[in-house]
Amino acid sequence: MKWTEVNVKTTNEAVEAVSSIFDGLDAVGVKIENALDFENYRASNPAELMELKDIPHITEGAIVSAYYPDDTTNIDVILSQLRTKVNALVDFGLDIGEASITTVEVQDDNWATAWKKYYHPVRITRYLTVKPSWSDYQASFSDEKVISLDPGMAFGTGTHPTTRLCLQALEMTMRGGETLYDVGTGSGVLSIAAKHLGASDVEAFDVDDIAVAAAQENFDLNPIAKDIKVGANDLLKGINRPVDTIVANILSDILVPLIPQAKQLLNSNGYFILSGIIDDKLGLVIDTLIANDFKIEEVLHYGEWRGVIATNRKDD
Repeated sequence: MKWTEVNVKTTNEAVEAVSSIFDGLDAVGVKIENALDFENYRASNPAELMELKDIPHITEGAIVSAYYPDDTTNIDVILSQLRTKVNALVDFGLDIGEASITTVEVQDDNWATAWKKYYHPVRITRYLTVKPSWSDYQASFSDEKVISLDPGMAFGTGTHPTTRLCLQALEMTMRGGETLYDVGTGSGVLSIAAKHLGASDVEAFDVDDIAVAAAQENFDLNPIAKDIKVGANDLLKGINRPVDTIVANILSDILVPLIPQAKQLLNSNGYFILSGIIDDKLGLVIDTLIANDFKIEEVLHYGEWRGVIATNRKDD
């Protein structure tokens, strides 16, 4: 069987948004080539020597590829919608880079699995490592926590700067026994990390039913995540139970309406961890947090992305 491969050349920061666009346009599969993945490369066997020069890879930006059966009759319509939706990402403050779109005809043979040999375990923070679900990688030191993810769905693999900032913030703030909401869970990686870091109860939400299904699949891959509850929900609307920590890795324009909801649902001195904030949107997020009586504890930096750790200081 033949397939049409549709490629979007873009930036690292726009990868997840472009992937989601493809998902909404009924792509059968999505592949991501991200220069950042190679910068963060870590061999699955610590004793194994593998040089980046031996692995075909791009050196800057990212290419998001989607696959459609050759008999797809509306491919021209899909391409038109794709261009419109990708160009619209600038309205959300995302740098889409070149945003060129190309197509190529490919054979069925190995496109769905050939990329797997280039996806290896990656140390994300001091204690957290993300590995692909097919890897037999084991923790290399006693405190290392290994998260197994299936990156075949169009959701994060843990290497994106916004995800890294959230994981770093969770490591900094969690002490064990916390209750936690993960808003906009995507792959579910933050929820799994929270359980590894000692959370007693985790609930994950996403407005996208496909994200909910992908998160559940990843929870099933990680025994520690077996009791995480996940469901479709619009931010925290209709949620009433207070928790100790709320984490949200979503676009700034969506974080802003979440802030007053989080204020009502955080226990006294609870932590609110926010990421997905491009630098020029940081002021808006900070101002909204302060207006809702949050205390800014720390602002984390990764390139042009920002993460915020805030607390619900009701005793101040």
